[in-house]
Amino acid sequence: MTVPVGIEAVAKSFETFQALRGVSLDIQGGELVALLGPSGSGKTTLLRVVAGLESADSGRVLFGDTDTRQLSLRDRRIGFVFQHYALFRTMTVADNVAFGLRSRPRRERPSEAEIGKRVAELLELVQLPGLARRYPTQLSGGQRQRVALARALAIEPQVLLLDEPFGALDAKIRKDLRGWLRDLHARTGHTTIFVTHDQEEALELADRVAILHDGRLQQVGTPDDVYDHPANPFVCEFLGEANRLPVRVVGGQAFLADRPVYGGLTQNQAGAGALYVRPHHLKIVDDAPLAIPGVIEHLRRNGPLRRAEVAVEGLPKRLDLDLTSPVAPAIGERIKLRITHGMLFAAA
Repeated sequence: MTVPVGIEAVAKSFETFQALRGVSLDIQGGELVALLGPSGSGKTTLLRVVAGLESADSGRVLFGDTDTRQLSLRDRRIGFVFQHYALFRTMTVADNVAFGLRSRPRRERPSEAEIGKRVAELLELVQLPGLARRYPTQLSGGQRQRVALARALAIEPQVLLLDEPFGALDAKIRKDLRGWLRDLHARTGHTTIFVTHDQEEALELADRVAILHDGRLQQVGTPDDVYDHPANPFVCEFLGEANRLPVRVVGGQAFLADRPVYGGLTQNQAGAGALYVRPHHLKIVDDAPLAIPGVIEHLRRNGPLRRAEVAVEGLPKRLDLDLTSPVAPAIGERIKLRITHGMLFAAA
């Protein structure tokens, strides 16, 4: 059974450091939500408060209609997966998975036959059949993390919590496990909260992303919402690279110095502002209204794309531009750029 999780005005301090500052978040039953933010943003502290491993100074956490302050750690029925697996090295894979079941009070403990059946089902679910008798040291990092997840699922948790579950793995294994975890969640339907500082991971996996900074919730939304419509400059810059243009908005147009560079803005956005433009939202054009003249100063490889750095008069920092054409402009070539999409915020 999955339950909704309600986080209501949770605050938490450690001596003089305020880790959480009145965070509120509603998570639907069966939803997969990512807590995303830089180090020190409060995301792991919030996860530990939900788990009952930390007590909030104020506020509360609800599982359905139940205030979790009334529940013991065991009664919360939390499945917790840590970054570094936390497997018992002296136990086999099967015994690690069965640990939570065998730790139940005698009256609630399944029989050994039932435990064996449950372990076999879970190892099949996490795609590790046939490895029941191995020890953690005989497994790869990705396999160990799947064992840790099977162990968390064994107790049939109300809520599944994942703290940087792929942080200790290399990039290729992380990417493979992300897709696997998304498929697994679709099959099991647990209410799942996972902590990550990896923007790509959060956007790929989560139904919704909750972005924290300095102990405060900055924005909550679908991956498309938070990426395409960031609530503030921090969210915009944290979720991906963006060029920042200091502009002044007059009559629905953004001006860079005395040149109009972006239109379609509303009258209530008038005045000084910062226009953020992602590298793939700049296009080279022959000529166009609102075009920005510039000079190619550097070319480099950026994953599958090539990226150009363009010097623009009046800007202290070069603009990053993703090149979509197989024919790249030459260094020193004069070009014109058009902004296809921009995100405007009031000047700080």
